[in-house]
Amino acid sequence: MSSAGNGFGAVEIKAFVPARDFALSKRFYEELGFEIPWSDDTLAYMRLGDTAFFLQNFYVAEHASNFMMHLIVQNVEGWWARLQQADIAGRYGVRTVPPQNQPWRQRDFVLADPSGVLWRIAQNMP
Repeated sequence: MSSAGNGFGAVEIKAFVPARDFALSKRFYEELGFEIPWSDDTLAYMRLGDTAFFLQNFYVAEHASNFMMHLIVQNVEGWWARLQQADIAGRYGVRTVPPQNQPWRQRDFVLADPSGVLWRIAQNMP
């Protein structure tokens, strides 16, 4: 059942990403380049260009450790170099895996946030 022509088409989808330490996670994402146009004590609207998500002051270990986000960027090697130069992994105590070509025609690297949320930051390959 398609809703494209009936006026009910989707415009956007956003995930609610858990944060064990809300303030630390906000700083982490700001260092990655996200801006925070709006925030209160329970939720922060995180935006990077035309992409966005909600960071929530909510944490359940089983949820966070099984949560994954996928961000497509124009230059994955540039992102990786910037993270290395800023020593994001060392300063935040997070896990990273260097860029690799994936069978799904993307080159990506893995970055865990301070709450254990796994990010795959990728660039499409021809």
